[in-house]
Amino acid sequence: MTTQTIPAVRVSVTVNAPIEKAFRVFTEGFNTWWPAEHHIGDADMKEAVIEGRAGGRWYERGVDGSECDWGSVLTYDPPQRIVLSWHLNGEWRYDPDPSRASTVDVRFTDLGGGQTRVDFEHRDLDRHGPGGADIHKAVSGDGGWSGLLNRYAETAAS
Repeated sequence: MTTQTIPAVRVSVTVNAPIEKAFRVFTEGFNTWWPAEHHIGDADMKEAVIEGRAGGRWYERGVDGSECDWGSVLTYDPPQRIVLSWHLNGEWRYDPDPSRASTVDVRFTDLGGGQTRVDFEHRDLDRHGPGGADIHKAVSGDGGWSGLLNRYAETAAS
């Protein structure tokens, strides 16, 4: 019996910002474009954080000071690429086991003229087991990565 592989979610957006700014807004400015209602912690989210280094954390901080991990920074190569591990399972809870984490790979390409193409891929969703299909459905739908990256592109352009 073969295991069905869940397809990767791929989204590309053109950002009206130079590559350095596009990368900086995606990473250091993550909280400026990530919607506060997209959180998994028990408390309301105060901020979403991507630490700017390989081995760094990707997490949320609640209004009560609590922290809730989402994953980690696997590759940090400004301003061309960031790769994150996604440790949220099908119930939108943190799973610390790296063998059950999917991968978010974001590449930035300078198009010239103050524009940057951002190619986003969320792959390895089958690592989440049966919950991977639920995650794929959520992140590939209207409220998923496409909408979030459009929000990011608007923020980076301002």
